[in-house]
Amino acid sequence: MRNPLIPMAFVLTLLPAPLAAAAPPGENLVVEGIPEVPEELAAQIARYQNARTAFLYEWHPEARELLVGTRFGDTYQVHHVAAPGAARTQLTFFEEPVACAAYVPTDPDRLVICRDVGGSEYHQLFLLDLSDGSTRMLSDGSSKNSGPTFDNAGERFAYTSTRRNGADLDLYLMDPADPAGERLLLEVEGRWGISEWSPDDTQLLAYRYVSVNEVQLHVVDVKRGKSRPLAKPKKGARAVAYRGGQWTPDGTAIHVISDRDSAFMRFGVMDVKRGEFTPLSVDEPWDVTDFDVTDDGTLAAYVLNEGGRGALHLLDLTSGEELPAPELPVGQVSGLLFRPGTRELCFRQATDRTPGDLYTLAVGEGDVQRWTTSEVGGLNADAFPETEITSYPTFDEVEGAPRQIPLLITRPDAERFPGKRPVLIRIHGGPEAQAKPGFLGSRAYLINDLGIAYLQPNVRGSTGYGREYRNLDNAELREDSVKDIGALLDWIATQPDLDPERVAVYGGSYGGYMVLASLVHYSDRLRCGIDYVGISNFVTFLENTKPYRVDNRRVEYGDERDPAMREHLLAISPTTRAGEIAVPLFVSQGANDPRVPASESHQIVEQVRQGGQTVWYLLATDEGHGFRKKPNRDYMTNVTTLFLQTFLLDEPEGETP
Repeated sequence: MRNPLIPMAFVLTLLPAPLAAAAPPGENLVVEGIPEVPEELAAQIARYQNARTAFLYEWHPEARELLVGTRFGDTYQVHHVAAPGAARTQLTFFEEPVACAAYVPTDPDRLVICRDVGGSEYHQLFLLDLSDGSTRMLSDGSSKNSGPTFDNAGERFAYTSTRRNGADLDLYLMDPADPAGERLLLEVEGRWGISEWSPDDTQLLAYRYVSVNEVQLHVVDVKRGKSRPLAKPKKGARAVAYRGGQWTPDGTAIHVISDRDSAFMRFGVMDVKRGEFTPLSVDEPWDVTDFDVTDDGTLAAYVLNEGGRGALHLLDLTSGEELPAPELPVGQVSGLLFRPGTRELCFRQATDRTPGDLYTLAVGEGDVQRWTTSEVGGLNADAFPETEITSYPTFDEVEGAPRQIPLLITRPDAERFPGKRPVLIRIHGGPEAQAKPGFLGSRAYLINDLGIAYLQPNVRGSTGYGREYRNLDNAELREDSVKDIGALLDWIATQPDLDPERVAVYGGSYGGYMVLASLVHYSDRLRCGIDYVGISNFVTFLENTKPYRVDNRRVEYGDERDPAMREHLLAISPTTRAGEIAVPLFVSQGANDPRVPASESHQIVEQVRQGGQTVWYLLATDEGHGFRKKPNRDYMTNVTTLFLQTFLLDEPEGETP
C-alpha cells in the first residue's frame, strides 16, 4: 500500500505594488499583521502556481492500467490512467484530499480510500463504488487509521487504528463487504504498521516504528492473533532499522531494507526462522531508499540515494547479478511497483525541470514509457535552473579536517544578475529527512526572475549520509545543527556571488525550529525568517503532540519528563530566548496540526511581538501540518513573496544595484 506525500507548492517573487489588493481567499484564513497582497503581484505569481504532479496508488489488479493521484482542482484526488499517455480520468471529487486508494481485488469496480478532515491526519476508510460514485464509511469516524493491505485472496484487508485508546496503533482485519464483522487482530504498544501478507495468508509482516534508528519487524499469526519479532536485538547491541518487507514466494524469507551490520540502509533478504540478514544491493556508501520485487521472486528493483540523486538498479535474484538499468535523467526516483504477475515496473521520477510523473519499464523487453505528463502552468521548463550539489566546512572536525556539510545550491544566471545576490536558506524538516535536487516549480521564478540564490543545507541529523551523521544532533547535541547554519553564513561571506548582508531563512516543521533558533543566535547576520508549522518549545511540543507520536519524538529530542533533560530542552527552545529575535518574522500554521500543535506558533508569535519585533501571522482553520488546499497554499505563497519583498530584497545601506 502506497501512501505518498502530497506535495505542497512554495513560491517567492517580487513585483511593484499597484493600488489594488488581493484579499485572503476565505474566512478559513486568519490574518494578523499582514498587509494586503497587491493584485498584480498575485496575478504574476499565479503563473508559477499551476504546475502539477502525479503519484502512484497501485496497478489495476486485472489490467495494464494505473490508479494515480493528481490535482486538477484544489486538492489531490484519485484518477485512472488506461494506457501510457492516456488522459487522467478523475474518480473522486472531495473537498479534502485523498491520502490512499486501493482496488478491492475481487471487485475492481470498488475502491477502499482514506481521507481526513482539515488536515487532522485522522484518516477514515471509505468504500467507493465506481459504478455510481457512492461512498460508505468503513472505520469508526474518529480514530486514526492506516490504508488497507489486502490479502492474496483479495477478500479482506489489514489496517491499523488508534480506536482502542487513541495512542496505540492496533492491528485490525476487515472484509469491506461486512465492516461490522471486523476483528481486532492484535493489541500493541506504540506506532505499528503493516507491510504484507504471507503467500498463504496465514501471517502478516508488521513493523513497530520506535525511531529513525530502530524499526522492529514482527510476524503476526493471523489465526491466533500472536506476534513474534523477526530479529531480537542482542543485549548491548545498537538498534537496527528495517524498511519495507516483502515475502518470498515460498514464505521462508522476506526482502527488506536495513542498516543491520552497516552504517547505511542496504537491500537484502532475511530468513524468517533464523532472522539472518544477507545484503544483496551494491556495496556503496549510500542508502537504499525504495525497492520492489516481482511476484515470482526472480527480479528486484531498488533505488540508491547517491548524495541526494536517485539511481535505479535492477537485480536478478536468481543469479545475484546486476542487470542493465536505463539511463534516466538526473533526479529523484521513487514509488517502485511491479505490475502483478509481470516484470513491468512503474516508478515516479522528478528532475530539476520536470515535475513528478509516472513511467514504466518492461525489464528486458523495451524502453521506458511515460504514462503521465504533468503541466508546468505554461512555463518554459527548459529555462528552469539546475541545482548543484556541493558542501561547506563547519565548526567541528573529522579525522583532523573540518567536517563537510552537504549543500544544494541553485544560483541565478550571472549574466542577468551580476554582483552579489541575496540568499534564501531553506532548512528541511524531520529532522530525519534530506534536501534533494528536484523540480523547483514556483521557486524557479525566485531564482530566474528575481536573482535570489536558493541554498538547501543538509545539516547534521539529516538522512542519506549514514547512521553516524544522522545521530549527530540527538538530544543534548541539538544546537550543533544550528551551529551548522552559522558555519553556512560564514561560507556565504566567502562566496563572490552571494551577499552576506541579505540572507533570509525558511523552514517548516523541525525546519521551523531551525529557523527560530537561527534567528535567536544569528539575528545580527540575517534579514528575516519564515517559520512554517514549526516547533518553538520542545517541552510544550512534546506535551501536546498527539499521543501516538510522542514516544518516538522523545527518542529523537529527549524525554521532557526527566528533570535534567527538561531543563536542557527549555534552555534551547526559541521561546526561552524570543527576546533575542531582532528581525521580522513570518509564521504560518494549520489549526488542526496533529504533529506540531498550533499552540507552538501562537506562543512564539506572542513572545516575539512582546519584544517589539514585526511578526506576520497566518492561521488556516482547515489545514493541519502543512497547507494542502491550493487556495490556501497560493495565498501563503503570495504573502511569503510580499514578506521577502519587504524585508530581504532591498540593497544594504551605502550600496547601489
